[in-house]
Amino acid sequence: MDPDTVKSTLSNLAFGGVMAAAARDYQKEILAKEKAQTSAPVNEEIDLDELMDDPELEKLHADRIAALKKEVEKREALKRQGHGEYREINEGDFLGEVTRSEKVICHFYHKEFYRCKIMDKHLKALAPRHMDTKFIKLDAENAPFFVAKLGVKTLPCVVLFRKGVAMDRLVGFQDLGAKDDFSTKTLENLLIKKGFLSEKKEDEDDNEGEYREDTRRSVRSSVNIDSDSD
Repeated sequence: MDPDTVKSTLSNLAFGGVMAAAARDYQKEILAKEKAQTSAPVNEEIDLDELMDDPELEKLHADRIAALKKEVEKREALKRQGHGEYREINEGDFLGEVTRSEKVICHFYHKEFYRCKIMDKHLKALAPRHMDTKFIKLDAENAPFFVAKLGVKTLPCVVLFRKGVAMDRLVGFQDLGAKDDFSTKTLENLLIKKGFLSEKKEDEDDNEGEYREDTRRSVRSSVNIDSDSD
């Protein structure tokens, strides 16, 4: 056979093999795409139909709406009782305030004491974050009966009430590192540990800019720094 003919024949055979392989690959790719296009809409349609008619999903949705409504009603009821803010009360209102709520945090303070102002700042930041607990303060000078009755001798003094009964207290800053520059978070953690605040979830919507006070500041008082009352 002529060498040129042999070479041409071999070349044609090689080219034909390549084309056949390419054709098989192309056919596989077309089939895969058709299969994907065929199955995807069907699956989506089935999933959507199932979701639209799923009684369990409808029940979950209804339960969620009911839970949200109940939570809103609860918050409104607590607000009517004075929760959600840090309020000053007088001695005549004291018994009613501490007996109408399950958990009450009451700060006995003196308006001239710098450490009382520090405690005020932290309690004011915590009050709107913890609706379940009532936050109030009482001027110790104007409440001699309850100061004596509760044995309040050092200010600031934060008394923790549960259903009207004094269960615990924070005297000065002894439980807060004995320093004036403790953070709001430190106080919050202590009150959570004592069972008078509920631990907050990380994903809760809070005003972190106002609440976070982790940057500690040195305290400079315009009055005597050791002006706690004995």
